[in-house]
Amino acid sequence: MTDQTPRQSQSQNPRRPLSGSSRAAAPRARDAVPLAPDASIDVTLVLRRRAPLPAEVVNTPRVLSRDELRAGFGADPADVATVRSVVEDAGLRVDAVDEAGRRVSVSGPVTAVTALFDVDLHEVVSQNLAGEDVRHRQREGSVSLPEGLDGIVTAVLGLDDRPQARAQFRVARAEAVTSSFTPLRLAEVYEFPTDSDGSGTEVAILELGGGFRPEDLDTYFRGLGLATPAIRAIGVDGGSNSPGAADGADGEVMLDIEVVGAMAPGAGLAVYFAPNTDRGFLDALSTAVHADPTPAAVSISWGGSEDSWTEQARAAFDDALADAAALGVTVTAAAGDNGSGDGVDDGAPHADFPASSPHALACGGTSLRVGADGAVEREVVWNGRGATGGGVSAAFGLPDWQRDAGVLDRVGGGAGRGVPDVAAVADPETGYEVLVAGRRQVIGGTSAVAPLWAALVARIVQARGSGLGLLQPLVYAGARAGNSPEGFRDITVGDNGDYSAGPGWDACTGLGVPVGTTLARRLTSA
Repeated sequence: MTDQTPRQSQSQNPRRPLSGSSRAAAPRARDAVPLAPDASIDVTLVLRRRAPLPAEVVNTPRVLSRDELRAGFGADPADVATVRSVVEDAGLRVDAVDEAGRRVSVSGPVTAVTALFDVDLHEVVSQNLAGEDVRHRQREGSVSLPEGLDGIVTAVLGLDDRPQARAQFRVARAEAVTSSFTPLRLAEVYEFPTDSDGSGTEVAILELGGGFRPEDLDTYFRGLGLATPAIRAIGVDGGSNSPGAADGADGEVMLDIEVVGAMAPGAGLAVYFAPNTDRGFLDALSTAVHADPTPAAVSISWGGSEDSWTEQARAAFDDALADAAALGVTVTAAAGDNGSGDGVDDGAPHADFPASSPHALACGGTSLRVGADGAVEREVVWNGRGATGGGVSAAFGLPDWQRDAGVLDRVGGGAGRGVPDVAAVADPETGYEVLVAGRRQVIGGTSAVAPLWAALVARIVQARGSGLGLLQPLVYAGARAGNSPEGFRDITVGDNGDYSAGPGWDACTGLGVPVGTTLARRLTSA
């Protein structure tokens, strides 16, 4: 009888569906079973800002302190107090409050949680984005909020804990590799500035699975003639550094660490491990963005089609990316490894999120050939065993800084945010030499491009002496349809399915690949 009381009492109160919370069943979900009534569930509530975040804070190099962001644009303490009162009255516990990130973590038994948010939860088996069977909680339809939370809570994450993203990396078949590069060699190819190495900065890396072995990192960096970087492994929502098989998520983790650690050898690395859910992904990002010290860059090599996100989760994540920009943090995100369709089998183009957020630097991919003399012989759009993501967002409008760049309209009409912004080599057949679980491999994917650009940002931030924040208003300055701005080498050959490369910005490689010294000079003086 006690377990049913919260649902009965809440059902008598006025309720309103939470905008953007509707969710369909997971693809091919089966074997549904009810949850144990007393099983505990952890949920993150995202709260409204106390005031809108001004565009001039997000889109300019002006940097707020953590205290300024919290006091001006975080959660209102009165809202936090209201949320605490409502959830505790409903039989749930408040576990943590982050006013700056506008997050309240709560937990409680299934009966109390489902009663408060008026949802039905079941455990099911479905396929993740890699096609593997996984068991998880599932809900369908919308979350409803009681009167006390309506208008205050903007997202409820964690009720449904299906996998949210996939790692954007590809392991090369040994027989298919035509050339490969150490990160140090790529720093030369892309002309990274030699007067900085990222010293005094920190780069955060988000991981939704896998782990690293320190002995592998020692071996790898010793082979490059470098010291192993200082690395902090930080668990979020129960995530942890959990190394497993060489062909699993460890490949992503090691690739990210080895690329950043070699290309910005002076930077410290903070690796955030979280569950692969919308809640885990958001909590990892927000924790990293609001960390002390504030990172120069956050590298994200995980994502999924915009369609795979609920509107509430996508908006909450985008808000956290806006926080990053306000704090002077540049977030780099892989644009996807499944071409213009992004792995969706409906025949239409789809953009990958979080790369499609206007507050993330979207990173596309190329295929690279370098001659014996070290000069680039050919660099084209990556499209072979996998292909770079790219296209036009269906969720986000055209940003002001892209208005003159020649972004195409969406299929069916209408202007949208163009993806990607920038690029670098991603083809696994011309990929990155890494060490994973004691095994030397060549790995590609746009997940290698995100840490490459994060490393370049760290080196520029060191020289500049302050964070860059949202990079796009700076790098798109001077971009015109058919022309890339100074600091980029334009990629004009190839396609990713529905979109072809050409002069200037395109939906395959964005503005192009970096000419690091030139770009650093531009951004240091901006």
